[in-house]
Amino acid sequence: MLANVRGAGVTLTEEIAGEPRPLAPGVELSAFRIVQEALSNAMRHAPGAAVTLRLRYQPDALAIRVVNAAPARPVTAPGGGHGLPGMRERAAMLGGDLVAGPTPDGGYEVSAFLPAGPSAGPPRKGDESAP
Repeated sequence: MLANVRGAGVTLTEEIAGEPRPLAPGVELSAFRIVQEALSNAMRHAPGAAVTLRLRYQPDALAIRVVNAAPARPVTAPGGGHGLPGMRERAAMLGGDLVAGPTPDGGYEVSAFLPAGPSAGPPRKGDESAP
């Protein structure tokens, strides 16, 4: 997914903190979908803006933060889709939360906290759902 975003011309920086580990399948899928939607929104609503993806593995949770800089040009993309509500629902299903909104510099931020518990065991062969 990240390679596709970069291939579309987005300057994408990724930062990983903590010790990456396999998570429960529902957590991994929700994390993947939240990151996917946040990156899609950044591309749609802030064309040309640099984007940073931060994943922080904590002993009992995964924190996700996707921040885009202010768009390089005015944005006319329509809003009103199901992206943000869907991301909030995914986080809430796991007992987590998601907040989103503008940043002081004119960009936008999506931050999610997903309870994850201890390691879910070894990675599953061929699993592409992890962010």
